[in-house]
Amino acid sequence: MHNLKRDEMPVAASLGDPFSVAMDLRDDEALDLVRHALRHKQVKLAYQPVVQTANPDRMAFYEGLLRVHDSMGRVIPAKSFIGAVEDSETGRILDALALEKGLEALAAEPGLRLAINMSARSIGYPGWIKVLERGLRDNPTIGERLILEITERTAIIMPDLVQVFMSDLHQKGISFALDDFGAGYTSFRYLKEFYFDILKIDGGFIRGIHQNADNQILTQALLSVADHFDMFTVAENVENHMDATYLASIGVDCMQGYYFGAPTIDPYWQKRA
Repeated sequence: MHNLKRDEMPVAASLGDPFSVAMDLRDDEALDLVRHALRHKQVKLAYQPVVQTANPDRMAFYEGLLRVHDSMGRVIPAKSFIGAVEDSETGRILDALALEKGLEALAAEPGLRLAINMSARSIGYPGWIKVLERGLRDNPTIGERLILEITERTAIIMPDLVQVFMSDLHQKGISFALDDFGAGYTSFRYLKEFYFDILKIDGGFIRGIHQNADNQILTQALLSVADHFDMFTVAENVENHMDATYLASIGVDCMQGYYFGAPTIDPYWQKRA
């Protein structure tokens, strides 16, 4: 549906209830806005801190989250378009722009370590590869400070390609994080072959964990998996002191969430400059 022009909608949809028709039109308009924004590179990174559990005042690294803006500077909500573009070339362009902005930040701030999201579908995409090669050529130290986050869901789609990709970029000093771990996609037989450096535990297990016995048991099991494969752990979506205290007690290495800081497009190093 998202790839159809409005005048090409199936008759059933055009005769549907007003709410469904309005939603379809809204989604199409959002996609048009996104495509226009990408053509003009109307994007920014919002930076969210990932803190060390043992010393929450110290940052382990930041995650750069891409924000797409319309011509008025307003953020286009990702939920209005991401599902429609993640399997398309538009999704690959989003990944390439996120990487480009991330490399620019790393070049501007030598003390920064930054994680950038990508889909496994972008592996081999010429635009993405070109951005990476140019960034590493201009500043060879960037590779050691760059973390690529690949979601569990996309990693399992093409495991053999992911393994080769990771092996090649590990040699350039780049680290890898497995994002949203525990969401239910990864086969453990592949996990042992991926060699991720960082395992980010899905926020669905973390929110309210201090009072959820089931999630406590599951999260401890995921920590055991990470420990066995010598992977650094990050708990996502930490939103209050009680959850943070519990996670510290079970040995999570790092934490990320609104309790420690919301994503910001105005990070400290830009203010300093």
